[in-house]
Amino acid sequence: MALKSKKRFLRIVIILFLSAVLLLVAGLSMLFSGRWGNIPTKEELKDVRNYLASEVYSDNNELLGKYFFENRSNASFDEIPTFIIQALVATEDARFFEHGGIDRRSVIRVLVKSILMGDRSSGGGSTISQQLIKNLYPRIGDSFLSLSFSKVKEMIAARRLEDIYSKDEILTLYLNTVPFGDNTFGIKSAADHYFSKDLKDLTVEEAAVLIGMLKGTNLYNPYYHPENALPRRNIVLNQMVKYNYLEENVADSLKEIPLEINYKLLSHHSGLAPYFREYLRQDLQKWCATHFKENGDPYDLYRDGLKIYTTIDAGLQRDAEDAMKYHMSRLQSDFDNHWKNSKPWNKHPEIIRNAIENSDRFKRMVKQNKTRTEIDSAFNAPVKRKMFSWNGEKDMTITPLDSIKYSLQFLHTGLLALQPDSGYVKAWVGGINHKYYQYDHVLSRRQVGSTFKPFVYTTGLEYGIEPDDFFKNDSIVYTDYDNWTPSNSDNKYGGEYSVLGALVNSVNTVTVQVAMKCGLENVKQTAYDLGIKTSLPDVPSIALGTAEIPLIEMVPAYAAFVNGGYRVEPYYLTRIEDRNGKVLEEFRPVKPVKVLDEDVALTMAYMLKMVVDSGTARSIRSTYGIRMDMGGKTGTTQQNADGWFIGLTPDLITGIWVGAENPAIHFRTITYGQGAYMALPIFANMVKNTQADGEYTRYFDSSFKMMNNRMARQFDVAMYRDHAEPADRIEQLIDIVGDIFAGNKKHVKSDSTKVKEESFLEKLGNLFRKKKNR
Repeated sequence: MALKSKKRFLRIVIILFLSAVLLLVAGLSMLFSGRWGNIPTKEELKDVRNYLASEVYSDNNELLGKYFFENRSNASFDEIPTFIIQALVATEDARFFEHGGIDRRSVIRVLVKSILMGDRSSGGGSTISQQLIKNLYPRIGDSFLSLSFSKVKEMIAARRLEDIYSKDEILTLYLNTVPFGDNTFGIKSAADHYFSKDLKDLTVEEAAVLIGMLKGTNLYNPYYHPENALPRRNIVLNQMVKYNYLEENVADSLKEIPLEINYKLLSHHSGLAPYFREYLRQDLQKWCATHFKENGDPYDLYRDGLKIYTTIDAGLQRDAEDAMKYHMSRLQSDFDNHWKNSKPWNKHPEIIRNAIENSDRFKRMVKQNKTRTEIDSAFNAPVKRKMFSWNGEKDMTITPLDSIKYSLQFLHTGLLALQPDSGYVKAWVGGINHKYYQYDHVLSRRQVGSTFKPFVYTTGLEYGIEPDDFFKNDSIVYTDYDNWTPSNSDNKYGGEYSVLGALVNSVNTVTVQVAMKCGLENVKQTAYDLGIKTSLPDVPSIALGTAEIPLIEMVPAYAAFVNGGYRVEPYYLTRIEDRNGKVLEEFRPVKPVKVLDEDVALTMAYMLKMVVDSGTARSIRSTYGIRMDMGGKTGTTQQNADGWFIGLTPDLITGIWVGAENPAIHFRTITYGQGAYMALPIFANMVKNTQADGEYTRYFDSSFKMMNNRMARQFDVAMYRDHAEPADRIEQLIDIVGDIFAGNKKHVKSDSTKVKEESFLEKLGNLFRKKKNR
């Protein structure tokens, strides 16, 4: 009986052994077949690549922002402070410099304590090399069996890794790979994210905070759980003392320092120039799709760590963004007070109706075949959400309908600044907050108002009209255009304005007369020559800026006034490098094209300077005390829907638009709604900011070229006079008679006079004309 029992026991042992062997063989077979992920070969490990964020840099190599799925920036071993390495080794793998990728003592400890004794506090026994493999090749499955074989896979790969790389290289790879929470990877990105510091500027106690997070990136996150992060930091400091990396008295003093972070919320909305980076991203995506790596794959903007260099001036961009925020927050307060007893849509309910129907929520519910009753019910059901305010994000319980009304009341803005000689874009502000309002107003088409008038007067100068010529300030009916009559913003008529005075004071009646005298087609052609690409209607109201044109066209169109008459194209991308700094492509600006006579351009520059010195933009001098040489033009559209200002110096053109997203929402009085009140202050504050920074000499310290005596005499003229001088009356009569004989009748109040355009009469008319056509 005893013998039978022994045989049965032996049989069971043999069966269990064979089963274990079969299970082991099967497991190993599944392991090496890739069931729990492939074991990386030495060749694969030689070319270790982790996802790396692409970085966008300014013209002086300041980081503007990143494109990423994982926020990661790699650091070299030399960039990593020694105390970070020491903290890592002391805390995560004390025998790192002694083993070859597998710490046998740790493995035995885990086997004994975890498996045999059930002690979960014994740790995983993974070395830094094994953890690196886990970061590079994530585990598949979370069962006991899959985790066990993943461990074996990581051990094998760790041994291979140690055969290929030095200890310093492994530490560098690890610190560039390890996650730190908040979609942040690598010690360099973590230093920026939690302390807003470069890696080299971290202190020992700050490094201990980051290394302490490796045990649990959420549990020991210093932003979300400072109560856990502080004692964990001190444990790391104690480990550094234990392994002789830190003196005990030094550690004690460091542990007395309170936990202080400078948290930086990292997203595609954060950083400088987010609207510009989004515009640039679209160009970069196209570039990546047509450019290939050595392995034949196209470049990936979000993973391949491209380094993108631009023309943006980080200092000027920062000054522009600060000026925008300062002014727009105050202007919004004015707007809210302006409408505090009413709402812009009270008399126009279609504003709200259209906003609802254009919302993503409405479109989504329509696709889901929801009834209008169900949709209305959803729009009136309160929900919790974060909302933008100039005092910071607000946690609100608000209905979708009320959130639409809340957002509609905000005024928005766009700003573009570029160098007139080259077209280099130096600052780009597309809106008030990229997280909440992503529509880019550098690209939006809005009526440009009086900022179009310089194109009219440029045409006049080219056709022989001069700054000291006078035009009557008459309210003329243009019968050939549906009896349209231009009106002045102040509704004052009579007397005469010189051409200079008409531009300086933005007189509509005279501007239209100049446009009609030159011919609308010629005015349009001047605008096209200067760089306007938007199709312009063939109506006289274009002289007053009824066309809808974006900043990205208007700003470079002013460049010719200060660069000697050359058209430039906006240029913003200089080169693209790979993650190792190899130049993949360099870009060159479009060569400027001569489009204006130099004297005409200089005359326009001085006329625009007079707008700042004594015209509609004079608050630059009187209110803001800015004395440097500059010109500019304000613009205000119908019902004050759009406020514009374009400022120019010999070294910088800056255009600004301000208004609500819906043009039907606006100030009701020109006091607040004019460009000089809505847009100009952003420019003035930007200049003041650059002055405070000491950087203004780069863009605002140059002077316009001196005029010759003949040109200067044309500026020695009255802006306005009550009555024409006798000699001028004779000249105007000659002009009118000449125009009639030449067949140019559009300025006449009625079309009762019919003149045949026969060649001899036209020649006779030309004899009477004072000015010559092109």
